[in-house]
Amino acid sequence: MVTTLCDAAVAVLTTAAPLEKVRLTRNYAAAWRDGLIAEFGALVPPERPARPERPPLMLPRDMPKRGRGGSAQNRLALLHALAHIELNAIDLAWDIVCRFVGEGMPKGFTDDWVQVADDEARHFQMLEERLNQLGSGYGELPAHDGLWQAATTTAHDLAARLAVVPMVLEARGLDVTPETVRRLREFGDAESAALLQVIHDEEITHVAAGRRWFGHLCAKRGVDPVETWQDLVKRYFRGGLKKPFNVTSRQAADFGPEFYEPIAE
Repeated sequence: MVTTLCDAAVAVLTTAAPLEKVRLTRNYAAAWRDGLIAEFGALVPPERPARPERPPLMLPRDMPKRGRGGSAQNRLALLHALAHIELNAIDLAWDIVCRFVGEGMPKGFTDDWVQVADDEARHFQMLEERLNQLGSGYGELPAHDGLWQAATTTAHDLAARLAVVPMVLEARGLDVTPETVRRLREFGDAESAALLQVIHDEEITHVAAGRRWFGHLCAKRGVDPVETWQDLVKRYFRGGLKKPFNVTSRQAADFGPEFYEPIAE
């Protein structure tokens, strides 16, 4: 029985079926907002979230290359990959809610990440519905198994988690999505393009939450946020920061180029 927010987080993280994960997330997020769940709790989240039998998970290097053209197959592969990212993002949000309870962060921190989990669940639902409309669905294609690595490598430190997940991985989504939206419109898939635009706009608020609470944590620890972020990214993110950056969307998230430009490749 779910009586605390950590109970809720662990319930989601140990649920394999994607649509059930979405349903639980949306219900628990609403219960938290409505005050029906009031305690944080102290359950330790699992090292890895439960995953369904399908899709098969592959190493990133073994994934089939996704074409850039506008064929139906390429668009399905794109939407499937994005759905897989959103499914992982649900779990990343719940993991941060529960794993770092001992940091003593304000309630607003928890409110923000519960909202992020709710947003990611809705994004997955939107992508799954679009895949269904196109005659497919989540699980019909392979997916890569590298997305949870960021959670594993930063499980010991909230600052590292915030530096890498919202401020690198989600910020990268802000960089690449506008061009994807443009290409989808060019290929005549206005519905998928509109869906991705909604996701992009809402992901700005997720990057903003990461930036806000990273700044809060740095102030609490008495360290410089820019230098600390750059150090943590160099230590815990192996992919390198790729140009070009969507400076406009990043600035909307209060994430200025003084952070990322000096260490970009």
